[in-house]
Amino acid sequence: MSESPATAVGAQRGRRALLALEFPGLLDFDDPRLEWRRLFSELFGTFLLVLAGAGGAVIGALTHGAISRTAAVTAPGLMVMAIILFMGAVSGAHLNPAVTLAFGLRRDFPWRRVPGYLLAQLGGATLACLFLWALYGKVGSLGATEPGTGITDWKTMLTELILTLGLVSTILGTASRAQNVGAFSAVAVGGYIILAGLWSSPISGASMNPARSFGPDLVLARFAHLWAYVVGPAAGATIAVGIAWLLRGPGGDPGGITAARGTTDDPNATKPPASPA
Repeated sequence: MSESPATAVGAQRGRRALLALEFPGLLDFDDPRLEWRRLFSELFGTFLLVLAGAGGAVIGALTHGAISRTAAVTAPGLMVMAIILFMGAVSGAHLNPAVTLAFGLRRDFPWRRVPGYLLAQLGGATLACLFLWALYGKVGSLGATEPGTGITDWKTMLTELILTLGLVSTILGTASRAQNVGAFSAVAVGGYIILAGLWSSPISGASMNPARSFGPDLVLARFAHLWAYVVGPAAGATIAVGIAWLLRGPGGDPGGITAARGTTDDPNATKPPASPA
């Protein structure tokens, strides 16, 4: 016998109340007055990530090879570490549509907030590429991620799929209640990005992030290979959610929710309105 809508709503409120006792900041996350702060965090964080990722190729071309491939793939990983540590508590530091999709499928992130996050991430990536263009011109293809020499779009898509599968598995694993490692998750995620880039960047550019690939393609108005950098990460993220279910069961636990949503420090965010005098 199915429960009534009122019972379902009551149960949901009860779960939120219990969750808030353990993680009081989660109530702030549901305050719509703070949505602008979370969206700005995603825009700014993705801007910095793409600035480091695409900027390595731009500066390398500008300086005739002064930036090595090792340095170019290390920079975005270190940048992600920094971003997670300095503002991951605001928005969850997704910085990647594939990560937002995974948290939504995992029930750690509400679907109603997904469109805003995606727009902020795409906007941040585009602004980073416009910034690089304004300063240095369209050199180094603005760091566009493209298949390597002799690599087909299908091979690129499958490479991005498996790379993103590993990335999202790392993110979901370190965010789960069973294995939550707090700030050290930044080291795990950043380290994986560096490792993936070291072995696969000549094949696909090791994007693992549709926003990272979208920014340069939009500014250059070149979309021939973009589908591979959207389909691959999206499929990889979806498979990672399935693997997480097999390993740890369904999502929605406090550790995963806190990592996906972040918290805020506004002491007035959850205060009830003052009663009339």
